Amino acid sequence: MARRALAALLITALLLSPWSLAAEKAKPEEELQGYAEWRQGDLLIVDGQRVRLAAGGRFEGEGDARQFSSIPIGYEVEATGSRQADGVFLAKEVETQPNGIAVFEKQVRALTDDAEAKYRRAGRYYVTQKKRTKVVGRLFETGREVERVRRIVDTLLPPYVEPEDVRVYVIENKEWNAFAMGNYSIFVFSGLLEDMDDHELAIVLGHEIAHATHEHTRRRFKKAMAVQLVAAGLMAASRDIDDRKKRALAGLLTVFVASALTNGYGRDLEDQADRVGLRYAYEAGYDVGRGPALWQRFAKKYGQKSQAVNFFFGDHSLASARAKNLEEQISVNYREGPKAAGLRAPRPRTASRATVPPAEEKSPRASAYRTPAQEARRPPQRAEIKEGMTQPEVQRILGEPDREYVYSTRTKWRYPDLTVIFRQGRVTEVRF
Repeated sequence: MARRALAALLITALLLSPWSLAAEKAKPEEELQGYAEWRQGDLLIVDGQRVRLAAGGRFEGEGDARQFSSIPIGYEVEATGSRQADGVFLAKEVETQPNGIAVFEKQVRALTDDAEAKYRRAGRYYVTQKKRTKVVGRLFETGREVERVRRIVDTLLPPYVEPEDVRVYVIENKEWNAFAMGNYSIFVFSGLLEDMDDHELAIVLGHEIAHATHEHTRRRFKKAMAVQLVAAGLMAASRDIDDRKKRALAGLLTVFVASALTNGYGRDLEDQADRVGLRYAYEAGYDVGRGPALWQRFAKKYGQKSQAVNFFFGDHSLASARAKNLEEQISVNYREGPKAAGLRAPRPRTASRATVPPAEEKSPRASAYRTPAQEARRPPQRAEIKEGMTQPEVQRILGEPDREYVYSTRTKWRYPDLTVIFRQGRVTEVRF
């Protein structure tokens, strides 16, 4: 008995020792940034992850989000926390707000609507580089292959995106490729349809839908092009786009879309599309456990880095690293395999779009746009606030913030018309 008591005391001492406490504190913190897309009991799906607010965790919500359990689907969500043994992301801090209008969002939608209309009129998908136009393949918007893609897409969409707002096309080309533009138009190469079953195709299409739902076109376009617009003298205080700016933006976007097709959206956004797309496929009942093997098939066909036009590789992790990342996602989120209920039925389309939606039409998240009266009251963009500025420099321009939030190395200043985010005292992002 004495030995057992001594052993128990030793175990207790070890568990409470500074070393064990330090190990607990050393658990790495992560950040998630995405949209509230599904709710499962007390869990919220954000960035493809199951998120729970920790007991005593800090919650900051705007609009109808008065507490964690009432965050509306489609709201923007940021969370800081750590991964638990069961794979759940335990958030110690959660911020959420309605999806607000963002820099270049209207422009990107208008210009991608225009590009889609041009492809439809031509009956071809083509790319233009150095004043030379290359036809990639004939464009089909009806037929058996299109119906197959549409059926799968309609099972994958998160609940805040209406099926009738998404258009699908098939490009006659033997390569394995697919891409989505910022206006929810999705293009799939026929080679992909010929060589993949529905489970594999769902993983690919989930990835592409995630690019659209998470506004990767706009986010990367904003980051890549803002500097060029300023250098060209086109970043005026007005939020309106005159003909000169529209022509310049159209030219820049044409180059950008061609780059995105061959190089992807950048490693971080491609990785996010993998995570979120896998969640879309899982929620629809597809076997996401086939993802890593699918990536290896791409690697076998194209090599670790594709030399062909292929969204899978470009500016993305190597195929082996990508397969490993998906294996990790499966191990923390989908250990039990596909959903027992089987494949989800496609959501019904309430209307059939015979034409491309006009540029001014609202996106699937209607809250992303403001009424004309709201727009008229909205102050001009603060183009003078730039990345790298210090807090005193921002304060001299904008004055004292209405509210300040401090999270470790990150600080957020809220003003009536914008939010400035700092890391280690310097501006990293401005949200309008």
